[in-house]
This record gives sequence, structure tokens and C-alpha cells, in this order.
Amino acid sequence: MMYKNLLAAIGNTPLVKIDLGTPAQLYAKLEYLNPSGSVKDRPAIYLIEQAEKNGQLKPGGTIIDASSGNQGIATAMIGAAKGYKVIITVSEKISIEKLQTLKAYGAEVVMCPGTNLIEDPNSYHSQAVSIHKKTPNSCMPNQYFNVENAKAMYLSLGKEIWEQTNGTVTHFFAGAGTGGTVSGGGLYIKEKNPNAKVFAIDTINSWYNTKGNPKPYKIEGIGIDFESPVLNHSILDKILPISDEQGFSMCKKLAVKHGVLAGPSSGAVAYAAAEYSKNLSKDDVVVMIFGDSGRAYLSKNLYANSETKYINDDIKIKREKIEKGLV
Repeated sequence: MMYKNLLAAIGNTPLVKIDLGTPAQLYAKLEYLNPSGSVKDRPAIYLIEQAEKNGQLKPGGTIIDASSGNQGIATAMIGAAKGYKVIITVSEKISIEKLQTLKAYGAEVVMCPGTNLIEDPNSYHSQAVSIHKKTPNSCMPNQYFNVENAKAMYLSLGKEIWEQTNGTVTHFFAGAGTGGTVSGGGLYIKEKNPNAKVFAIDTINSWYNTKGNPKPYKIEGIGIDFESPVLNHSILDKILPISDEQGFSMCKKLAVKHGVLAGPSSGAVAYAAAEYSKNLSKDDVVVMIFGDSGRAYLSKNLYANSETKYINDDIKIKREKIEKGLV
């Protein structure tokens, strides 16, 4: 297929069947095949173009937002393609790969300390708000609190899934961070089939699952850590808590057993879907959102399933120096 430009290529990602040992038919929506490498291309392009239409974003302007990585990367890509300056605030736990990708697109990155509460003045969201207020001719899409985030997923992701499955999807599993993916995609599917089930996947240590007493967790891209209007609880059948260990173990299984190199949030989604689907039937069609690729997390050694063999010690020593940035 030929596209008029890069941004027109966002969406239309494939659904791939994966056998995780359940009676039900499980399909992964490979969102990491979007141009910037994640599902966040969808809300990023929608929010930016809405800001252009309503006059919040003008030529020569600056786009500012807070991100755990992928939304920022998508925003940086779109900003580069459209000619805007981009400033992204991130938490210090961001992977090296995501950080370097943001810089590769020319975005200015502001590193913030990890905080338990989004209201903390040092949080990456609070810092984005502060920078936006101080920056003339700037726009903040504000993915965490902008309900248009979910609308973007309703119009693109939900519609795609319904059409790709020919209306047979019975269960929808997606990670919950901002809540846009599961809320928007889930709403479209529920409107088409009220009997369909929608599940949000959250980390077991989030603000939501700890009843306001969040604990540290390593999985990026999920975590209901505050009350947001983006997350539509009314269409959710259940919020399923997953541990870091469960998500990471599934990541390894997907890569080694199925050839699917998916990110940690995708591992969490797949783990939850596989466990729940053990009690489903062969007629059930389960769609899992794989939000990004494992290539964005390789430096975290989540996929270390084998060792590198060296023909001699000299090559081993040289390689170790290269990886440490010494040569």
C-alpha cells in the first residue's frame, strides 16, 4: 500500500493468532508496527490535529507533554514531520532505548524523578504543566486527562478490531495507563456487541490496586496511578492486576516460543488473557493489544534467554568495552 506521507501510515496494524494453550482463539493486535513503534501513534496524531483545528497549536508552536515514553516518541515523530518543536517530560525509570529515540526525533527531554503521586510538583506530569504555562505559543495534548485520548482509540483502534474480526470479537484485553486504549477501543466493541467483555490490565502495585498506596513497579506503559476522566469504568467488565514477574515471564515466552518480541505491558496483557481464556470456548475470539516492541527494553535484560559465545577472549573483551561505551 502506498501512503501520501508517513503520518497517513498510522493504524491498520495486523491481528495475529497466537496459541497460548487455551480453548479460545487468541489474536494479538501488533501495535508496534505503527510508524513510531507503538499504539500511541493513534492518540498522538488525533490530539495534535485536534489542537491544530481548534487553534491551540499554531505554525511554529511547541508541543509539550508528559509521557512514560511511547506517547512522547509518537509526539516527537509527528512534531518532526509537521515542523513543531517538541518538549517531553519523562520519569527517570524510562528505558535507555526510549530516551535515545526521543532524542533521535529531535525532542527536548526533561528528566523527572519517579514519584508515587501524579500531583507531586516534581512528577513528570506536573513538570509538563509548568513548562507549558511558561512557554509562549505552546500546546499540551495532556494525554492523562484529555478525554479525546479515548475518542482517538474509539475512532481508529476499536473500529479496526471490529472490522478485522468481522464482528466476531468476544473479549478485549488492553493495558491501562492513561486508560485511552481500553476505554476507546472497548467502547466501540461494546456498542457493536453489548455482550462482549472488556478487560483493563493494571500492575498489582498501582495506585488503583493498592487503594491509594502505590508501590514501585517495573512494567512501563500500564499503571492506574490516579483518577482520570479518560478511563471509562462503566464499560469495563474487570480490571485485572498483574505482577512484574508475570508480565516479564510472558515476554520471554512470546519471544522464544512464538517469535513475538513484545514489550512488558504486552506481556502483562497476554498473561492476563491466557489465564482468563482457560475457561472460554473455541468459539470465543480474544483480542489482545500488544502496545509496543521488546526492542525498546533490551537494555533492561528482560529477554536474556541465551548466552553469547566468543571464539576467543580478545573478542569478548573488546565487545564488553563497546557495550560499556569505553571504545
